[in-house]
Amino acid sequence: MGGVSASAASTLTEVLEFFRPFASEALNLVGGAALHTPQTNVLALNAAYLPPDVGELPPNLRAWWRERQAPPLVLAARAWPGEDVGGLRVGTYIRRPDPGGIAVEQVSRLHLATWAGVLAESYDTPEWGSALARHFAACLEGERTSVLLLAYAGSEVVGALLWRDLGKRGAGSEGGAHLWGTLDPAADTALLNAAAELSGGRVRVSLPDASPLSVTDEEVLTFTRLEG
Repeated sequence: MGGVSASAASTLTEVLEFFRPFASEALNLVGGAALHTPQTNVLALNAAYLPPDVGELPPNLRAWWRERQAPPLVLAARAWPGEDVGGLRVGTYIRRPDPGGIAVEQVSRLHLATWAGVLAESYDTPEWGSALARHFAACLEGERTSVLLLAYAGSEVVGALLWRDLGKRGAGSEGGAHLWGTLDPAADTALLNAAAELSGGRVRVSLPDASPLSVTDEEVLTFTRLEG
């Protein structure tokens, strides 16, 4: 595996390990896994993570999808034949000057209904808010490595983010923030700044492919709904 592929494979594994604890079911694959969580509409919780050196689908994967009546969705660092349904730019976000006007606070599980409602609305699927709240309430019960953040513009909630402790990475400790969303682009920097502060000024994040923000060590991952 070449240098680029090795880096992409490591990034894919990082995102997988962020989401795996929140999946209802997982199928282990060589170098990856498939997650299934029908209680949520989060793509990363309902996708197969395929490393760059995988040339064809594992033979048991399509059968696994069929048994669960799940869409054949793949997250990978290379193109697969099918419909591109969104991309992520994954890398290290380093805290930058705060734009002002947005307040961010860490909240308890008691605020999950609000947190999930904002997250669902940020992806134009407000009808999923209640289901997301129920699912993450169960997943986060007694969980000590995750933090919920809410962003406010005045009294209006405009952003939600889930931060997780990733432990030691290189010379320091970094957290991950691969699940977040805002209702106002002005909240993006403030919300990610708050996540970065939880891990010493930098945080591993997934940015939507259209985001104007930047990250270092960027790798692009794409969700593809497969043909057939």
